[in-house]
Amino acid sequence: MPIAAQTLTTLEFPKICAQLAQHTAFAASRELALKLTPATVFADVRRALDLTSEARALLAALPDTSVGGVRDVRPAANHAARGGILDGVSLLELAGTLAAARALRERLLRLEAERYPLLLELADLLPQLPPLEVELFRAIGDDGQLHDHASPELARLRREIRVAFERLQAKLQQMIAASSIGAALQEPIITVRNGRYVLPVKASHRKDVRGLVHDQSSSGATLYIEPIATLELNNRWRELQSAEGEEVQRILSAFSQQVGALAPQLVATVTTIAELDFALARAKYAEALGAVAPTLSTWQPDQPLEANADPHNAPLLLTAARHPLLDQATVVPTTIWLGGDFRLLLITGPNTGGKTVALKTTGLLALMAQAGLHVPAQAPVRLPVFSHIFADIGDEQSIEQSLSTFSSHMRTIIRVLRALDEQPLPGEVWEVDRWALLAHNRPRALVLFDELGAGTDPVEGAALARAIIERLLELGVLGVATTHYAELKAFAYNTPGVQNGSVEFDLETLAPTYRLSIGLPGRSNALAIASRLGLDATLVERARTSLARDDAAVEDLLAGMHREREASAAALARAEELREDAAKYRDRLEQEWRTFHEQREDAAAAAQRELEDELREVRSQLRRLREDLRSANLSRQWLAEAEARIAASAEHVRQVTARPQPQAPAPPPQAPRPLQPGDTVLVRSVGLKGEIISIDLEDGTAMVQVGGFRMNTDLRELSREKQEPNNQAQRYQAPTERSISRPPTPEVAMSLDMRGWRVHEVDDQLDSYLNDAYLAGLHQVRLIHGKGSGALRQVVRETLQSHPLVKGFTGGGRDGGEGVTLVNLVEG
Repeated sequence: MPIAAQTLTTLEFPKICAQLAQHTAFAASRELALKLTPATVFADVRRALDLTSEARALLAALPDTSVGGVRDVRPAANHAARGGILDGVSLLELAGTLAAARALRERLLRLEAERYPLLLELADLLPQLPPLEVELFRAIGDDGQLHDHASPELARLRREIRVAFERLQAKLQQMIAASSIGAALQEPIITVRNGRYVLPVKASHRKDVRGLVHDQSSSGATLYIEPIATLELNNRWRELQSAEGEEVQRILSAFSQQVGALAPQLVATVTTIAELDFALARAKYAEALGAVAPTLSTWQPDQPLEANADPHNAPLLLTAARHPLLDQATVVPTTIWLGGDFRLLLITGPNTGGKTVALKTTGLLALMAQAGLHVPAQAPVRLPVFSHIFADIGDEQSIEQSLSTFSSHMRTIIRVLRALDEQPLPGEVWEVDRWALLAHNRPRALVLFDELGAGTDPVEGAALARAIIERLLELGVLGVATTHYAELKAFAYNTPGVQNGSVEFDLETLAPTYRLSIGLPGRSNALAIASRLGLDATLVERARTSLARDDAAVEDLLAGMHREREASAAALARAEELREDAAKYRDRLEQEWRTFHEQREDAAAAAQRELEDELREVRSQLRRLREDLRSANLSRQWLAEAEARIAASAEHVRQVTARPQPQAPAPPPQAPRPLQPGDTVLVRSVGLKGEIISIDLEDGTAMVQVGGFRMNTDLRELSREKQEPNNQAQRYQAPTERSISRPPTPEVAMSLDMRGWRVHEVDDQLDSYLNDAYLAGLHQVRLIHGKGSGALRQVVRETLQSHPLVKGFTGGGRDGGEGVTLVNLVEG
């Protein structure tokens, strides 16, 4: 069953339909808009809303989309189906409709099926009719008249008509020019009477012109005579005109028969195009209102309440909703929710404060959503699909009419309760959606009561209002009611499922703010308003003392609650400002940190590149020294010292370029003994051990003997080394005047397993191994590189060919074959 017509009228839904109709393009879709009613089936509502959303997306992507020159040709098609003959204008409108339908179908079918499934479904319903519009456009002109080439017979007749007309005009002009007749004419002109061409003859010269009199002037002074000489020419012209008319009728009849045969398809075409245009109209109306698509909730009347429920999850949620019939630029938005931890909202507050607007906005937006319309609000918006929406909203009347007002409200309330109980009044037929009662024996209903219990004694009215609210709670409906009764504020506060609400009032300006606050009852403000308006303070105080103590306490409590709410709101706003400021500072610091990190990485990379360049230069010098070894017979000790310096430089590069690692907390430092000459220390900058020769405390530097060379370094770069056993106490001996210290012979394996190495690792690592083997006094070493693809073996042997310490090399033979290379080193 549809929503009751009384509810639609009360909530002014027909005005919404009238506004919607202004966005339609032709009569058929306008009719749909004006007759629009909310649906009560979830699937129907869902489809209508989705279709509106698709239409909005289509207009956003293709703003020029329209139904073109479509007309409502259903009456003409049905007339032709009954055997009627259509005129040229009707056939021309029908041709335009067919052409527009075909173009619209082709355009819609090019859309993406995933994005516009419902629009494509409607486009598929448009029938593919024969190219009748081509024949109609070819035969009929823009004025609705048939072209000469509509048929060969029509073309022949019109040619003969033109010839007959020219002959007739020529004969009449000849007669006017003749002196015998010209003198008898009132005026030398040719005119038409009763469809025949005649001459205006003076009544006094009637006998001078032989012919048939067709008319005379009102004065009788002029007779309109068809001369005998032109009688046959006139007859011929008229006969040809009659034949032309018959041919035109024959052609129109033939076209009308074709239209009549296609009448069902044409009616379906117009109906489908009307639905498409109606969807586009809903989309345009939504854009004009700045509306959003609501989300449909699956709320049921037996759904239990949730303590401290989040309003954003309520089954009915309207965020910043605006009444669509008010000025959208000035209307104050209202946020309202139902169905979370309460089902009924009781709004209190002063008159003209916006209570009724909030009530109507809730009901009207629910109707719009169920009619497939987007609602003027901000996301999120969530609404159930109600099977019933009841509204009892009316202006308060005068004292003389109070009894009739109360009776009218009560009759409406009784009907609502009986409809929810499926109990119509005796002798009445009340619209009840029975199928909606089958699931849980309770309909999904929204009830809106304005000034509940008003129009009678306040005590009895308040008691009656309480009883009605309790019954609505038992029925499990969602509802909003407004009232002035203070007793109901405490009732709402103490009753689960009922919540207080209020509209705010500015005591400074004595004007309502129209802002709705949920969770806080409204204050009467009568005494405050009277005082602001200038009523004697003595009278105001007398009135205040005459209030019941409980009522005064309630009003004081409400005033305190309002102050606390305002203070909390101000604190929340301040906290939000601070949070936004903190977020801005955080973002700025993060950006600065990223910039600093990038700059540090760039600097480290540049330093690493510089040190690597220096290291490559040193290694190049070492290779040149090795090449000079044979010719210049350099001592092995000198080469060892050079290699020690190279190793120190490489270690320095490694330490400088290495990323700092997080260090574990160090134990509390103990006061160490100051460094003294003779102490064995580690020079951290080069990673080598040495002995302190001298210390300059003023500069904070020390001279350290490292192997065969001395270096001046910062004391902060030195750390004391523990004394080793006597047989290894000194790795390097300080040189005497006639001798050069030599680093100990390294321990080197006679085999080097190179399997798994990368090609680019061969040069440095193999070079280091050969140097150590040479210093260790080995004459032959064994390189294990494996067979594999042979690439590693080739690189190894190419390196050996140019190495200055290699005397020769061979394959492994029985000892590994081509997977091993035996290298003979030069003798020291």
